[in-house]
Amino acid sequence: MGFVSQIQTGSDGFEQNRADMLALVDRLRELEARAVSHSEQRRARFEERGQITPRERLARLLDPGMPFVQLHTLAGYLVDSKNPEKTVPGSSLIVGIGFVAGARCMIWVDDSGIKAGAMGKMSLAAVMNIQDMAQRHKLPLIHLVESAGANLVEYQVEGWARAGAIFRNLATLSASGIPTISVLHGPSTAGGAYMPGLSDYVIGVKKNGMAALAGAALVAAATGEQADDRALGGSEMHASKSGLVEYLAEDDAHGVALARDVVGRIDWNSRLKPLSKRVFDEPQHDPDELAGVVPIDYRIPYDVREVVARIVDGSDFTEFKPRYGAATICIQAAINGIHCGLIGNNGPIDPAGATKAAQFLQLCDQSDLPVIFLNNTTGYMVGTEYEQAGMIKHGSKMIQAVANMRVPRITLYIGASFGAGNYGMAGLAFEPDFIFAWPNATTGVMGGEQAAGTMTMVARAGAKRKGLPVDEDLLAQQHKMIAAHFDQQSDAFYTSGRCLDHGVIDPRDTRRILGFCLETCLESRNRQLQPNSFGVARMSRLPETGALDLELEDGWLTIWFNQPEIRNPLTNERVNDLFAVCKAIHNRRDIRGVTFRGQGGIFCAGGDLKAFRTAFHGSATREDVVKLSLSGAALFDGLRRRSGDR
Repeated sequence: MGFVSQIQTGSDGFEQNRADMLALVDRLRELEARAVSHSEQRRARFEERGQITPRERLARLLDPGMPFVQLHTLAGYLVDSKNPEKTVPGSSLIVGIGFVAGARCMIWVDDSGIKAGAMGKMSLAAVMNIQDMAQRHKLPLIHLVESAGANLVEYQVEGWARAGAIFRNLATLSASGIPTISVLHGPSTAGGAYMPGLSDYVIGVKKNGMAALAGAALVAAATGEQADDRALGGSEMHASKSGLVEYLAEDDAHGVALARDVVGRIDWNSRLKPLSKRVFDEPQHDPDELAGVVPIDYRIPYDVREVVARIVDGSDFTEFKPRYGAATICIQAAINGIHCGLIGNNGPIDPAGATKAAQFLQLCDQSDLPVIFLNNTTGYMVGTEYEQAGMIKHGSKMIQAVANMRVPRITLYIGASFGAGNYGMAGLAFEPDFIFAWPNATTGVMGGEQAAGTMTMVARAGAKRKGLPVDEDLLAQQHKMIAAHFDQQSDAFYTSGRCLDHGVIDPRDTRRILGFCLETCLESRNRQLQPNSFGVARMSRLPETGALDLELEDGWLTIWFNQPEIRNPLTNERVNDLFAVCKAIHNRRDIRGVTFRGQGGIFCAGGDLKAFRTAFHGSATREDVVKLSLSGAALFDGLRRRSGDR
């Protein structure tokens, strides 16, 4: 007999739970909307520069009608401002997983409508997080760049020291065989210039795109040179001289289109082993009911199986050892046709529950089944009875199993997650593949009241030991202060603001989000990579040539002979420059072809007769003559080999 729900959707309790939860969801949406509103206030400035907004760039990048899961929407909440009504979460970036040209990709968009896209205190944590996810799940990383770099007003040396990991991660992604793509919509300066520098593919937008270690103002201050920003780091310069830019875009929309084209042409899904078609039933119990199933107060108990019945296929599941360690729920089920294990809590974890969970996790690992952890526990049981029953030993077994599993782990906070119970249920420190929270979630070492009560008992014991009277008023104030301190830090919005999860979600979206995460994990495990030793190096810049003019645009190099007054002969200097150019472009895959042209309507008069006369009638040795004779043949051979490589 299958699970029979005990939820009465028309009851007062259900309606109260639903009203409370949806109030939290409304708060979540209001916080998320702040970044959108603040960025939109800069629309006129974008239009003045001939640009489209960051969110419009994102919309053009993504495949229409395909899912996009945004991550870290609350990053920076109560970090940028301690005032809950003034904080603007989002940290000047939009990140998430979506589909581009049919390929599942990690996407990073600088929101230059907020503080010019400067990275706030939590931006570093969010970026490093998504880079790790891209590495783990073999996702191409696309970065739409327009950022003032680090927010110097918020400068802290530890942030600078750790920020180098962003560059390291780009290098290791490339070496792993995972493409990285940057689109220069606007400036990427100082240390930020290395982000396109370390990307495999760079698209530069004309007029606005820029990458430079220092802008004109800083160059003037540091060296006295009066330089121009476009000459220092404009997309046009990088496409024609430095070689940083592979593809030059006319405007923002064209830049995004080129990024989609790059993703399409690398044929990323060709490295994906064919996956069997999955057929599955929707839950019999409506996922929308999740808003009313769970009370927002973690102290009010509920049956986690009611949650499971509204997220798994057909509401069909099998419970593992239901009579043993009954407060720890271990379930076998499927979501979107992907079989998985689920662990949930109907209370604290006792020795039997920990033992059962450890065995269940090992069995899932043996069968190569991903595991979903539904956190709602105040931790492992304490007290004489449980210590004597081996709580430490059996709890350690569970933690060992969680730490050493080889299968994907997805963690969802749906209530409390306190103390070592958080560790046993695959909390942040155990690096689950994905970790999300419901808006009612509470995480921390313990609840506020528990912490305050503990400190009250400590204070009373200390006063008794010293023979001092207890100041009840002071003790009550201390209790209130400690409870508030702990409760604030355990709040889901607070912890998500510090990037201690991947985001807060509406409970009604749980099945959709979990299905997306499972599909991402399954796809990554079936994808083959082509790793290399050091990553794809940026190609060498074109050499400086006095005897030739070089123009590189849209992957085509034009070499101009520039001495029409003497009919553009092949002088020694020009031949040497041609040798240098051939060497520089020999392995440049961004250069699709080469055209030779002559200035002044004259192509090339051939060899320089003056040089020949000097060689053959002067003091030249036999070796000099042979060397000169062979140089022309070597030049044409170099051009021939370049052509053959194509």
